Amino acid sequence: MILKPIKIDLSTYPTDLHPSLCGGNLFDSSCSPQARVIFIDKDGGYFLKSAAKGTLAREATMLRYFHGKGLAAKVLSYTSDTQDWLLTEKVHGDDCVAAKYLEHPKRLCDTLAEQLVLLHDMDYINCPAQNHTQWILEKSAHNKRMGTYNQADFPDSFGYATAEDAWAVVEAHGHILRNDTLLHGDYCLPNVILNDWQFSGFIDLDNAGVGDKHVDVFWATWSLFFNLHTHDYRQRFIDAYGRDKIDEDILRIVAAVEVFG
Repeated sequence: MILKPIKIDLSTYPTDLHPSLCGGNLFDSSCSPQARVIFIDKDGGYFLKSAAKGTLAREATMLRYFHGKGLAAKVLSYTSDTQDWLLTEKVHGDDCVAAKYLEHPKRLCDTLAEQLVLLHDMDYINCPAQNHTQWILEKSAHNKRMGTYNQADFPDSFGYATAEDAWAVVEAHGHILRNDTLLHGDYCLPNVILNDWQFSGFIDLDNAGVGDKHVDVFWATWSLFFNLHTHDYRQRFIDAYGRDKIDEDILRIVAAVEVFG
């Protein structure tokens, strides 16, 4: 996580957030143009995310659900007026792109796989998002119509020559994806927090829900490639997760869905 010291005009923030914003050093930790994230360095630390109106509602809901299972930070407030504001406590530790974890890629790979198995073995009673598969298929279809196609961001092993090739797979086989596993939905290294190699919590849960386990496996193997700059750990991750539980053909279907962003 990159932290850039900032100063803000407090008058541009909702008054109920002023007590949280005052009295601590502020840092911009944003990693997406769609949302601004401010780290508030006081007490145990807080994160304040702001984005377009209505866009943080799902994340707030899923954070509360995962917090109830001991897997995420506590949501302190969520408000939606001219834009959305989401204030959470800080998860203690560092994300998995911290140098101290990247310097030990084999251990990191195995830790991520073991934690994913634990997540996927959990019950999903009362999960607010029960049909993740339908949601990603609808999002994929929408993005296809808008011309979104992110082939360049994906490993060569999942590359499709054209958007039409990928969409043909979605249309023919998207219905195969199941809804039987509690997912993070974006199981990438920056979204898993470890405290001295012990799991501490998840962040960025706006894609979470009940869906097909291969979605998380896909993003985990993609992130290992992206963050470690090598394909060397893909097979190790699959072995650590349980090769007998993974269908490579379904991973290719997930890739075809996700390549549309």
